Amino acid sequence: MADDVVKEQVYTIPLRAAKIAPRWKRSHKAVKVIRAYLIKHMKVAPEQVKIDKTVNEKVWERGSEKPPSSIRVRAAKFEDGEVQVELA
Repeated sequence: MADDVVKEQVYTIPLRAAKIAPRWKRSHKAVKVIRAYLIKHMKVAPEQVKIDKTVNEKVWERGSEKPPSSIRVRAAKFEDGEVQVELA
């Protein structure tokens, strides 16, 4: 990534909470679960989390009804507080 990385961490995020959503909303809910997990663990504001396209494609790979049960991501927190997330 860049030189001003303060913290870099690989997380395995469980997406079980997405299963309580209606079938047609599960992948959308999974992306919200990923964002909420990173807000909690990286201690940042919601607008500071930038999710990479690869993570979104992995979640939506099997359609909106069947997101993965968990996902591994690499999260990097920068000096300005922004968190960038990519597939591990």
